[in-house]
Amino acid sequence: MSVVITDEILQTMHLSSQEFCQEMALLFYQQKRLTLAQASAFAGMDRLSFQQMLSHRQIPIHYDEEDLLTDLATLKKLNLA
Repeated sequence: MSVVITDEILQTMHLSSQEFCQEMALLFYQQKRLTLAQASAFAGMDRLSFQQMLSHRQIPIHYDEEDLLTDLATLKKLNLA
């Protein structure tokens, strides 16, 4: 699916196309509609830069107990834990 945002709309919002994508990524991440990886990609940013943007906006990173357990299992498989 493609969505066309006209230059006129972007100019009205005082945003570049990249800034618009970043704003949308932040919104969808905050609403838990996109994962961190998906939102970073949508914003055209690497994860660390996107996480820094989240921090500047005071948007918490979604990381729960299930995520921790998954990460620990991965580390054990890699013999890092």
